[in-house]
Amino acid sequence: MEGLNPEILKEICILKMPFGKYEGTVLADLPVSYLEWFNRNGMPKGKLGMQLATIYEIKINGLMELLIPIRASLR
Repeated sequence: MEGLNPEILKEICILKMPFGKYEGTVLADLPVSYLEWFNRNGMPKGKLGMQLATIYEIKINGLMELLIPIRASLR
């Protein structure tokens, strides 16, 4: 994922969804179906939208292993 800011990966492993059905769920733990809904209907504006789009791309491309060392370092 060339050009991806490592800080974004850290944020999606820490930050929680601020609203909706999965309010309080860490962004990296959101189900793909929920992220697909946002992808079809429009991501939120601003940084949250970028973070959701990032985790969506990670999940649909089978790249969750990228987050394993980040999550381990946060424990």
